[in-house]
Amino acid sequence: MALTSFDRYLARLIIVPLISSLVIAAMLLLLDRMLRLFDFVMNEGGPVNVVWKMLGNLLPEYLSLGIPIGVMLGILLAFRQLAMSSELDALRAVGVSYGRMLRVPFLFATGFALVNLALVGWVQPISRYAYENLRFELRSGALGASIKVGEFASLGNGTTLRVEQSLDQGRDLRGLFVRAEDRGHPGHSLAVTAAQGEFLAADDPEVILLRLRQGTLVHSTPESPTPRVLAFEQHDLPVKLPSMANFRQRGEGNLELTLPELARIAFSGDGGAAASASATLHRRLVQCLVMFMLPFWAVALAVPAKRSTSSLGVFVALIGLVTFHKLTEYGERMGMIGRVDPVLAQWVPFIGFIALALWLYRILSRVPGGQPIGALERGFGALVGVVTGVVGKLMPRPRWRDDALSAG
Repeated sequence: MALTSFDRYLARLIIVPLISSLVIAAMLLLLDRMLRLFDFVMNEGGPVNVVWKMLGNLLPEYLSLGIPIGVMLGILLAFRQLAMSSELDALRAVGVSYGRMLRVPFLFATGFALVNLALVGWVQPISRYAYENLRFELRSGALGASIKVGEFASLGNGTTLRVEQSLDQGRDLRGLFVRAEDRGHPGHSLAVTAAQGEFLAADDPEVILLRLRQGTLVHSTPESPTPRVLAFEQHDLPVKLPSMANFRQRGEGNLELTLPELARIAFSGDGGAAASASATLHRRLVQCLVMFMLPFWAVALAVPAKRSTSSLGVFVALIGLVTFHKLTEYGERMGMIGRVDPVLAQWVPFIGFIALALWLYRILSRVPGGQPIGALERGFGALVGVVTGVVGKLMPRPRWRDDALSAG
């Protein structure tokens, strides 16, 4: 199917707001999570750069939410620009139907539907598992907990460390106090103060070396009533790292299951697990299939009424898509716990959304003079009039304003 110059022109009109809306939606969602991740990582004492890894693993999940919004706004704003510049009237006058004009929007919808299918079907489960793995490593200290200045930090195996100053991102420690107890020999302990120290890797991967400089060492044993005191210029103190538990296998929760894995569980007939997997499976399918309805929905709400510049259609389109998303999300939760049928909870809102989109599109394309936005604007204007009248009765105009107007 060869694209004409009009198709290329329409594609240019769509691609700019589409990409802009997609990037803005994803960034807004990431910024909201970024602040919470920074707090979490700092409280766990992990390195700051792990925040970017965690955000990268969340990106597929947020892209799957931002893609429908971006595609819808790209198509809607492109057709709104055509309508506001009277290009749409010119195209209709020369016999170009709305069905012909929807060729390029459907190409975008098909391409991004395939992208969304790959995201929600395979990429998102894998990235979600990687995200949970990073959270586990932060909590367990496997990423290397940073030493908080002025606080006592446990290094495992009876070793406690306090640092007064940390320089060069923790590579240069100043004013150290270390206390280590030998748990194999009760009563044996070691207390060390040093002016400077640093951590070094050892040949044994389960041991790190704490190199101390210009300090004093006090060794206490039950056999000796007087502790032994030693001043040193440099002393290497081995610290045995605590054993780390292995992270669980992928698949705990439906978010970490791919589409084939969900389908296998959903059709296994295993009671609650099958219902839960079925709810998630059908919601992911609906998330992809709704892309093919967005061209009808966007075009129907993009064309304003004659001699009107109202942006009500943009507002209604966003509210409608977000409402549909929330309905399917709520239906998934209810289906997982067995409150409603998981299939009906997804496909009933989907069919309702299809019916509404096609009905509005039919009014625009088939009914002579049909303006879906015009009817919405009239209804919205009537609602504003009613609200204004009620507010006017509840909050009457001050008397001094009437006197000032009559005097003027």
